[in-house]
Amino acid sequence: MGMNESMKALSDPVRRHILEKLKAGTRTAGEIAADFDLSNATVSYHLKLLKQAGFISEHKEKNFIYYELNTTVFEDILRWLHRLGG
Repeated sequence: MGMNESMKALSDPVRRHILEKLKAGTRTAGEIAADFDLSNATVSYHLKLLKQAGFISEHKEKNFIYYELNTTVFEDILRWLHRLGG
């Protein structure tokens, strides 16, 4: 995904909150959804967008999907911002 998609993914407060929660470590979709007063489908949509933008990755273990941060995307954005500032 490009910079536009990354910034768009970060523009939503729910998605930023999901990223904050994942900062503490890997969590299942159910654990993430429990933090919100949203339907599971809505949380799943936000997770999908974050995954498409490269901010999170997932792995399956038995009947659970675990999500974790992908910090390389944040590093790319920080490098871009640094270059922008001169």
